[in-house]
Amino acid sequence: MPQQNLDITRNSFGQLLFTDTEGKAHLVTPVRAFPIGAPAENIGLINTDGEEVAWIDKLSDLPEGAGQLIADEMASREFMPVIQRIRRVSSFATPSTWDLETDRGDTNMVLKGEEDIRRLTPPALMITDSRGITFLIRDRYALDSHSKRLLDRFL
Repeated sequence: MPQQNLDITRNSFGQLLFTDTEGKAHLVTPVRAFPIGAPAENIGLINTDGEEVAWIDKLSDLPEGAGQLIADEMASREFMPVIQRIRRVSSFATPSTWDLETDRGDTNMVLKGEEDIRRLTPPALMITDSRGITFLIRDRYALDSHSKRLLDRFL
């Protein structure tokens, strides 16, 4: 059932503006509670003082316009390329340079150490490169055999 009382717009500066049931306007930033496990659920609208002013159980419960505004805002702030294939690694000792195919295009990353590969809810992995960019592998078992072989050397 859509949440009809969510009044959200963009102001003239492009910021999200949430008007609560009392008519008070808040500049807000949408924050996902579970960005990887449930990216379209459990989203808080946080004001400039860091306080939660609204809670969204599911984006799909919102009217289309409000849901799209929130989804667009989160997409513009979050950058986490999903690794689809590992073409090659420069060495099996760290630091090593990885040649990757991602959902955002081809790229290279430098893995400083094995501790920069974090295990999430199986079978997902999160890898942070030397520049601080976080890459996601949603399902390490779904990678092609060459990618799995290279990745296994670091796990």
